[in-house]
Amino acid sequence: MGYGTAPKKVVPRVPLRHGEGKKDHLTSFGGLAALSLDALSSVAYGPEAIVLVLAAAGASALRLTLPITLAIAGLLAVLVVSYCQVIAVHPDGGGAYAVGKKDLGGTVSLLAAASLVVDYVLTVAVSLAAGAASLASVFPSLASHVLGLALTGLVVIAAINLWGIAESARAFMLPMLLFLGAVFAVIGIGLGRSHPAAVVGTAMPVHAAEAVSVLLILKAFAAGCSALTGIEAIANGVPTFREPRAKNAQRTELMLGALLGTMLIGLSILIHRQHVAPRGGVTVLAQLAAGSFGTGWAYYATNIIVTLVLALAANTSFGGLPVLMSLLSRDNRLPHLFGLRAERPVYRYGVVALALLAGLLLIVVHAATDRLIPLYAIGVFIGFTISQTGLVRHWFGERPPRWWLRAALNGTGAILTALAAAVFVATKFTEGAWVVVITVPALMLLFARIQSYYTAVGHELDLTGTPPPLTPTPTLVIVPVGSVSKLTEHALSAAVSLADDVVAVSVWPDPDQCKEFRAAWDRWDPGVRLETLVSPHRSLVHPMVDYVRETAKGGRQIAVLIVEVQPRRWRYRILQNQRGLLLATVLRASTDVVICTIPYRLTSR
Repeated sequence: MGYGTAPKKVVPRVPLRHGEGKKDHLTSFGGLAALSLDALSSVAYGPEAIVLVLAAAGASALRLTLPITLAIAGLLAVLVVSYCQVIAVHPDGGGAYAVGKKDLGGTVSLLAAASLVVDYVLTVAVSLAAGAASLASVFPSLASHVLGLALTGLVVIAAINLWGIAESARAFMLPMLLFLGAVFAVIGIGLGRSHPAAVVGTAMPVHAAEAVSVLLILKAFAAGCSALTGIEAIANGVPTFREPRAKNAQRTELMLGALLGTMLIGLSILIHRQHVAPRGGVTVLAQLAAGSFGTGWAYYATNIIVTLVLALAANTSFGGLPVLMSLLSRDNRLPHLFGLRAERPVYRYGVVALALLAGLLLIVVHAATDRLIPLYAIGVFIGFTISQTGLVRHWFGERPPRWWLRAALNGTGAILTALAAAVFVATKFTEGAWVVVITVPALMLLFARIQSYYTAVGHELDLTGTPPPLTPTPTLVIVPVGSVSKLTEHALSAAVSLADDVVAVSVWPDPDQCKEFRAAWDRWDPGVRLETLVSPHRSLVHPMVDYVRETAKGGRQIAVLIVEVQPRRWRYRILQNQRGLLLATVLRASTDVVICTIPYRLTSR
């Protein structure tokens, strides 16, 4: 101790395992990359969806693009504020499912869960298919490999998410920043120009096939609302954020809302100023990029960045759905394995299930985006409506200060999102939306059946009751043996330490071999009685099972101890006799005895 200072207390540093520190959870900014790419990338098709619907009423109807976008931006603000409230009320995640379960009852929560599952799977399929199609439009030679490109992207994104959610945020941070920079550059440079720098695509005549009407405006509003898909993922994935989780998730939600709203309004102003209409071979965003940059390197770079981010937008589902599935498993509505978490904070069974479902869907539709779009966004708007309605009921029940203002805000959002969902179903039903209408109730039935199974099992196991006092019973340990060796000595030593009554049982196909083995056993004399069985049909497993079943008839507690050889290197395991594994499997299926396995580890191989 020197210079009059107090001794410094040294605290030993214990190395953290994966998932125990902050580095494996998301920061507020990291949440944008991991959970918001779907919502941010929707500016590539949201404004275009409005233009395509309005074009049916002629070129003059396209002037409504900006007012409709402003209405969508207003709904976006309501939803962002609402989901910030959802995050505060339900910090364990779950979003619309958690709200529905708490405030609207079991059936509504099942509807929310089923809708979100459908939406998340479709998000992955649509994002990857759109990204692959966009890449093929830039490089036409890839047009025949769209499905392969989409499946390759799926494998890469799934592998990154199996490694960890924080790793996915770090991997996708640069593409997200490039995308934001490219879109804001398109808006900024475009607003500074008096006329477009270049026009791309082939001209398409815009004929007025129908008049401007309330229904047309509602259809355009509902189509443009596809730009809002993905904003619920942050509320579903709150457990993946760093502490304080709720505040970090809310910051991410607010940043997402500000960025998305600004981009939507900015692009719509450009569409209005430049009189953009649908053209053949290019997207509306590509037209705006050409209007801002011309057709030089910046135009191609922007399109490639948009393509990349559209594909990576699938990552939003990998951050949200596994958490939702873990909550469903906790509520006994999905198998409990979906609630298991790896050392890193990753629900790997959920990640694998999502990848398999999305891959199957891509294969069925051959990665055709136009076959997926009619199914898209219906599920998420059902979730929006449920979360808004549940919050209204929550405020009526809790009645905090100025609760009526919050209830009015959420009620307005519920009406608008319900209207959008109804328009989606009505206008897209014959184009494929009927699949969602069937799939959502089917998933609800599946969740309910799984829950009823767990409830019945819980009653039979009397999980909530107190079992009777234990009554010790003598135990007989049966040890299958096949030779006089160190392996047999290892198994018998373990058996005699478990119980006083031990019997070794050996099955032989030939009586002479059986006599030779018994003679070798008598010479060894291990102090354990031996039972030998002769099986002329050379079946070794079934005579053993019959012996165990017959011995267990007396009501005694029977344990069968099976020794397994474990090579030092995994590649040699297939060379070992798998008869012990087969015996254990058959015993589990046909008897109620205790089955014990003990390893014998080889040191040389």
